[in-house]
Amino acid sequence: MVERNVRYVADTKIPSPDQLVTILELKESETRIIQAVKNMLSQQGGTALKKWVKSYEVKRILGVSSGTLQTLRDNGTLPFTKLGGLIYYSTEDIDVVMEALKRGNLQIDRLGKK
Repeated sequence: MVERNVRYVADTKIPSPDQLVTILELKESETRIIQAVKNMLSQQGGTALKKWVKSYEVKRILGVSSGTLQTLRDNGTLPFTKLGGLIYYSTEDIDVVMEALKRGNLQIDRLGKK
């Protein structure tokens, strides 16, 4: 087999766009990627923090009902993103709401009530 247009970076072959890659090479790449992810996770103590969470997780984190969560969305207290019918919340935005609760700047039990 003649290797053409192959360059070497840190002892790793990087195929050119016109070069075929074998199944064995794909499996080896997969193994290296999985090992790299495992190494990163072990350096973080085995847990990877999520950036986005679903409604049921937010309700559990904040200890609120579905209706209260709806109110938090409606009045803009908790921003959200809707993708394919599912609603996602940024963990950073949840932290902001939790800090407001902690400081007393927000009272969930009075949301939407006049």
